Amino acid sequence: MNIKQFEYKPLAHYSYAIVSKGKMAVIDPERNPEQYYAFAKANNAEIVAIIETHPHADFVSSHLEIHKKTGATIYNSKKLGADYPHQSFDEGDSIALGNITLKAINTPGHSPDSITIIATEGDKTTLFTGDTLFIGDVGRPDLREKAGNMKAKREELAEMMYNTMQNKFKDLPDDAVVYPAHGAGSLCGKNLSDANSSSLGSERMGNWAFKDQSKKQFMDTLLEGQPFIPSYFGYNVDINKRGAADLKPAISKIPFVENSVPTGLIIDMRKKETFKKGHLKNSINIDAASEDDKFETWLGAIVQPKEEFTLVVDSESSKDNILHRVAKIGYEQQLKQIVTLPKENLVNTEKLDLADFKNNPDNYTIVDIRNQSEINEGKFFNKALSHPLNELRGTASKIPTDKPIVVHCAGGYRSAAGSSILNKELKGVRVYDLSDDIEQFKK
Repeated sequence: MNIKQFEYKPLAHYSYAIVSKGKMAVIDPERNPEQYYAFAKANNAEIVAIIETHPHADFVSSHLEIHKKTGATIYNSKKLGADYPHQSFDEGDSIALGNITLKAINTPGHSPDSITIIATEGDKTTLFTGDTLFIGDVGRPDLREKAGNMKAKREELAEMMYNTMQNKFKDLPDDAVVYPAHGAGSLCGKNLSDANSSSLGSERMGNWAFKDQSKKQFMDTLLEGQPFIPSYFGYNVDINKRGAADLKPAISKIPFVENSVPTGLIIDMRKKETFKKGHLKNSINIDAASEDDKFETWLGAIVQPKEEFTLVVDSESSKDNILHRVAKIGYEQQLKQIVTLPKENLVNTEKLDLADFKNNPDNYTIVDIRNQSEINEGKFFNKALSHPLNELRGTASKIPTDKPIVVHCAGGYRSAAGSSILNKELKGVRVYDLSDDIEQFKK
């Protein structure tokens, strides 16, 4: 069984290709389809099937684009109600792929329309579990209350997930390989492992969701402490349900302007250190300097779907990479232009006097912009005001402005964005970024 796992690190997303006897299936593809074409070519294979385990919330899929280019059939659950050409793939259905048989089982819980794909060849079994079964966890059940047009209550989905974990995997062998759609760092679950695969036997032993427990115990554990839901999640569900536009034509339409001073909402993707040395007034810093930075997540949490914005880059050489990153969540549709900045008339960020802050913390208003689930586990400063970053543009006006403001997160990445938001939203007050100096205050 020739299986290739593709990883997109910023969104902790895994997609897959399966090849047998010159035929290839792609499972849960990301927005850029080129890597799947390259793999097919390297293996002298024809892409004949694209399978969506569910309409994803955290990234835009290229299933429709691959279908249009290759003629491959798109398969998904009939419960999804897809608006693009497709073939239903539910329990009892199967696909022949060379010597491999692909079967579907309906595994609702993360979404009502989730499926797991069972691939068998001889005595080998592989499971592509989408966002149902992760390594060490299961998919969160609370996205469809706010994500997408098709609503489902979190309690109903949590109960569905309990029934899925109780019944849907019990007849499958322990040596079945488990390949999920996400790993650690994804917001589609809360306690995902760093491992990119497992065996069903290992998950039965170590995954809390397989433990002997009542329905209430399971549901309480699953519903408790889930991370925040970025604004773009529902937007992506709807895009994936109808199928996204082809990537290259979509991003080629976006203008690039050098030495520009744009107006409107401005997102600056440069390193936070570079941003602080000189940026446009009222711009927001979301660092995309490396693929370890969660740029897509925070862009889609801070900027609302369909809200127009301009993106600042450090040079033209950064343009193509950042365009692809923006397109991963479908935000190229609202990106007006990409610009570089002139060298004159930029503002810098005033640096915090750390010694004064340590000696006189009461002289500052401290704003904690971590996620609510993090804040619930404990504060670094007892008097800090809780304003999670994903809500900060809307809650900034509630922050007192009678003292200088110090913004912190858990490591420094998010506080750069948070302090720039408050500099934009609050007038007549000094706003400081505690940045990675937060490490000095951890107990």
